[in-house]
Amino acid sequence: MSEKDCIFCKIAAGAIPSARVYETDDVFAFLDIGPVSDGHTLVVPKKHYAHLEDCPPELLAAIGPVLGKVAKAVVTAMAADGYNILCNRGKAAGQVVEHVHFHVIPRKSGDGVFHRWPAYEYKPGRIEELLKKIREKL
Repeated sequence: MSEKDCIFCKIAAGAIPSARVYETDDVFAFLDIGPVSDGHTLVVPKKHYAHLEDCPPELLAAIGPVLGKVAKAVVTAMAADGYNILCNRGKAAGQVVEHVHFHVIPRKSGDGVFHRWPAYEYKPGRIEELLKKIREKL
């Protein structure tokens, strides 16, 4: 997806209206039009990058404080019991718009959203195998 076709780039440029929550020179936050819960907000860099690992470190450093500030405002305004921050990478992970973005999803106890984390235990020796593979790629 190119910048000219990207809905988030169009929103950042003001070509598509949005319910903007907060904005800096590099980052903006707006209410998701397909929310998981009331107050579900997206935090997005203004410049187009498809995935988190494509973003320069300086941009990631600029996103962090905005993410914290927006999350605090959302959880307080929604009188939520907590929140999830998600960054989906690729279709397999649920990324629909190929422009890096973070979901701030306010949560209430017992809301049924993400009610079960599908955790499991590694078989003996597996954690060491995975650790080696990952470290080799750093």
